[in-house]
Amino acid sequence: MRILGISAYYHDSAAALIEDGRIVAAAQEERFSRIKHDSDYPAQAIDYCLSTAGVSLDRIDYVAFYDKPFLKFERLLETYVAFAPRGFASFSKAIPVWIKEKLFQKSMLEAKLKQAAPNFDWAARLLFAEHHQSHAASAYFPSPFDEAVVLTIDGVGEWATASVAEGRGNNLTMTREIHWPHSLGLLYSAFTYYTGFRVNSGEYKVMGLAPYGEPVYRDRILSNLIDIKSDGSIRLNLDYFDYCTGLRMTNARFDALFEGPARDPDEPLTQKHMDLAASIQSVTEEVMLRMARALAAETGSKNLCLAGGVALNCVANGKVLRDGAFKNIWVQPAAGDAGGALGAAYLAYHRFQDKPRISCGAVDAMAGSYLGPDFKQEEIETRLAAAGARYSVLDEEQLIATVADALAAENAVGWFQGRMEFGPRALGARSILGDPRSPAMQKTLNLKVKYRESFRPFAPSVLREDVADWFDFDADSPYMLMVADVKAERQKPMSQAEQALFGIDKLNIARSDIPAVTHIDYSARIQTVHAATNPRYHALISAFKALTGCPVVINTSFNVRGEPIVCTPEDAFRCFMGSDLDVLVVGNCLLLKPEQDPALKLDYKNAFELD
Repeated sequence: MRILGISAYYHDSAAALIEDGRIVAAAQEERFSRIKHDSDYPAQAIDYCLSTAGVSLDRIDYVAFYDKPFLKFERLLETYVAFAPRGFASFSKAIPVWIKEKLFQKSMLEAKLKQAAPNFDWAARLLFAEHHQSHAASAYFPSPFDEAVVLTIDGVGEWATASVAEGRGNNLTMTREIHWPHSLGLLYSAFTYYTGFRVNSGEYKVMGLAPYGEPVYRDRILSNLIDIKSDGSIRLNLDYFDYCTGLRMTNARFDALFEGPARDPDEPLTQKHMDLAASIQSVTEEVMLRMARALAAETGSKNLCLAGGVALNCVANGKVLRDGAFKNIWVQPAAGDAGGALGAAYLAYHRFQDKPRISCGAVDAMAGSYLGPDFKQEEIETRLAAAGARYSVLDEEQLIATVADALAAENAVGWFQGRMEFGPRALGARSILGDPRSPAMQKTLNLKVKYRESFRPFAPSVLREDVADWFDFDADSPYMLMVADVKAERQKPMSQAEQALFGIDKLNIARSDIPAVTHIDYSARIQTVHAATNPRYHALISAFKALTGCPVVINTSFNVRGEPIVCTPEDAFRCFMGSDLDVLVVGNCLLLKPEQDPALKLDYKNAFELD
């Protein structure tokens, strides 16, 4: 049985295909369209999934959509009625869009699908799941657990902003929800907006900014904005927010509470913004910790699955894991709306068709999240040659040794291998790599390669067998969704003078033996690399370790600021020629910057909008 899952029409549209309970393929539309967070119907992602399975759309048994548009419309109408006459301007903008498009999403989906399979009975084959059900299914069904508590937290689905489910075998039962407008995700997004970043994409910047500040506004947030119960359930004071009825997240009362207007994106960051980031991060962690403790005590389960956009907050995830209420935690790597496509497909298979769940044993069913397109060596060479690239072809042993040498020489390396990752993180298939021992590499990659804010931290990819020797962490974290501290014996304490520096100035102080991946609070967002799921990446890091004694490399996504992660060899070559990357590796092809045609150089620094 084949089931195609789709998420679309909000942000991060995607498609996923499962066959007899196993994931065949999954990808976000943005990787094909090259439009960051593309929300349109994922036509190219669907085509990719079908071609990977070698089938046409009329060979699909069911198509499952990740939420229920009519319930969303109901929430929109009830919200405007509840707050009337406030919000008329927002209402007048939103309603025409809903009436023209979103209210008739079922018809729109049927029309799109019929273009590819005109004779298929989509009225009987098109299924709809609720948004948080899709999130929960995406977390539980591919997890390595036979039973688990499932916690999903995001901005808002139809009505739910957080939910709890219990998974056992092929059953997933939703047990409770927190409803709109009381939303931890939207509270975090309000501070994303207020600190000058873009909602629905800048939240991870707030998380990265938080260690530069102190949570001096935490009590102000707890006293005025949010009431947190012992079990982590919340209520927001809506007097301070405009997202229910307005065209922005916060209002004048919020501005007065924090003594000034929202930061303009072009304004410099100040200590105040860092302190605000630290404060909302602290509150978020408190909510998640209370939720986890209460659920563990109530259910007695040792296993927790997480999904929803807030589950991408790897700092909070790490604290929940270290807190120990649950022995095991598994986070869906595509925790945001893209993963809803996979969850919807799983729901159709296990709940609608009542099919048994395939046991994953100790490993999960995500195949390292390497579920996107790959390219054979012959095709890579043809594509690169057509793009004007100059390359040499090496065997695997030569390639690994050459790239390890390049990394040790502090070159920035574009690394393009195998199947593209599903989800927002690059995991060693579409990655930019560097030497973590270099004090200058973090700043170099941010400013000369990624063209992004200098405060942004980079993640370490570390051999799974060596992780406990370098970090206060000894577990699997293959999806870069857990944060832990660098081992104390590898840290370098800052002097009093260094401690007194202004937040971002601390960035240039080497704080450990691997300064390029050590955040200013000595933490790191860890990816453990496993030979079973990515043997070539594991071999590269092993070669780097043999050369340097360090089993860690910098890993950041292969793109520049505002660009989706590269998908094809041509995407990789364009990014290589539009940035200050020194080396590009695509399959077995090695490209060196000085050998390229200078006429092909591109200006990527200003090619994409701020993300």
